[in-house]
Amino acid sequence: MKRLILPLSAAALLAGPAWAESSDILILGNSDRGVLQRLTGGGDLSGLRGAFEERGAEVSLATDADAETMREAFRDFVGGLDAGTEDVVIVLTGRFVSTVAGSYLLPEDSSDDPALADVLIEGFPLDAVYAVAANYPGRALIVLGETDQEGDLAPGLSVELPLGEVPQGVTIAIGPAGNAAEFTAQLADATGADVLPLARAEGLSLKGFVPRELPMLDAEVTDLPQVTDDGATQANAEADVAAWEEAQGADTQAAYETYLAAFPEGSKAAEARQRLATIKSEPFYREKRAEEALGLSRDARREIQRDLALLGYNTRGIDGIFGRGTRAAVTAWQEENDAQATGYLTANQISRLDAQAERRAAELEEEARQRQAELERQDRTFWEETGAKGDEAGYRAYLKRYPDGQYAEAAQERLNAIEARRRAEAEDQDATRWQQARQQDTQDAYRAYLNERPNGAFVEEARARIDWLERNAAQSAEQAQAEAEEAALNLNPAARRLAEARLESLGLEPGAVDGRFDEDSRRAIRRYQEARELRVTGYLDQPTVVRLLADTLLR
Repeated sequence: MKRLILPLSAAALLAGPAWAESSDILILGNSDRGVLQRLTGGGDLSGLRGAFEERGAEVSLATDADAETMREAFRDFVGGLDAGTEDVVIVLTGRFVSTVAGSYLLPEDSSDDPALADVLIEGFPLDAVYAVAANYPGRALIVLGETDQEGDLAPGLSVELPLGEVPQGVTIAIGPAGNAAEFTAQLADATGADVLPLARAEGLSLKGFVPRELPMLDAEVTDLPQVTDDGATQANAEADVAAWEEAQGADTQAAYETYLAAFPEGSKAAEARQRLATIKSEPFYREKRAEEALGLSRDARREIQRDLALLGYNTRGIDGIFGRGTRAAVTAWQEENDAQATGYLTANQISRLDAQAERRAAELEEEARQRQAELERQDRTFWEETGAKGDEAGYRAYLKRYPDGQYAEAAQERLNAIEARRRAEAEDQDATRWQQARQQDTQDAYRAYLNERPNGAFVEEARARIDWLERNAAQSAEQAQAEAEEAALNLNPAARRLAEARLESLGLEPGAVDGRFDEDSRRAIRRYQEARELRVTGYLDQPTVVRLLADTLLR
């Protein structure tokens, strides 16, 4: 198909646009009704569908869609594609969230604060869109319209949309949902071959494959009026190019406004307006571009997030993605350090932040060392007054106060020996009844034993077990939350071994360094957390991991 790029005056002479045959369009609109109004002019998608279909496109769409509806629309769309498809357009609007494994469009009925599992199971994966679009290089356009995320995101989730893995030859236009909707509506009436100016005019950012021109859904034109160039036209074009290069070099609001004042219909006018819109919407545009120029890797960004967390600034995740939480933390740090609060970092600020974090890590470790020494002193003193006396009451008093203490294992072993001896000496009926209670291991079972055997050989054990179960019942909900937080960290075996090795180097006796968190590991984690005044759960959470990594760097 022959494609010609026309000036507006020439395009206006066409009787009507006609798109390339077999063009396919997918629209998943999970935005609010205001965005739908923009998209259709009246909240009804039938008119938009008709406008596309009149021009030869096959349309698959779903709005206000749940997980299954989105997948059904996608299946219909993919099923209608064939090797002869000329162009493919995919429009997704709504709430997007990202994980380390990819990004997802949330269903319309998703909660404001979805859990990681909900996103992975119910969300529509952008990777599926990429996989389809990759089969049509140079002819695939993906439009992503974002709406704001209202609730707080769970650990492991981010509102950022990392687009570094866009397939070769695929163009992405991304921006607020309303702007994406306006752009989509304009596509239905587009008459020119190049759709990129339309996207830029709506303030959408272009990612992935961004050629000089992207002819899609374009008109095939014949019998056009001839356009002649003269010396003045050539000179004007050269001046246009020179002015644009100067504006790009300065990359400021004033520079782009100067270009537009001189060339309001220039070859780069649409891009200049898009840059202006970006600068005006971002008050620290130059600072943002300067940070981008540093080329920070994801690991470098994680290190910055760890530094901020060590200094007490909540980044809402250590995932290498600088979302709202990280920007707020950077802004707070800059304010505390008498720097301009832009939310974007310079190379000097990164060095300063790292030095502060290293110093704070050393301070925290020294504080932890002193606290641990004091805890061990108190532990030892209490043992001398209780367990060291060598009687059952002393052992039980010690374990009640220090269940993870230095002498806990010894106290428990001696109690086990006392119980075994008592069992051997007890009458058969009493021993049998006690064994039944132990097998059930519930408060009711032990109370039943006490009622039946008030003078039994295992009365003290029964009372101690009731006390332990009562205390742990109150902690069960907290333990479940702690387990979930550790699971959300997605620690690989190497990271688990590193944590155990660090606990071992601190003398906290985590057992075998094998990446399997057994009871010895949990006890060591609890000891570590207590010495550092962290939440004591025996499970790794973000603050604990940050400190463990910082402690590792100090050795």
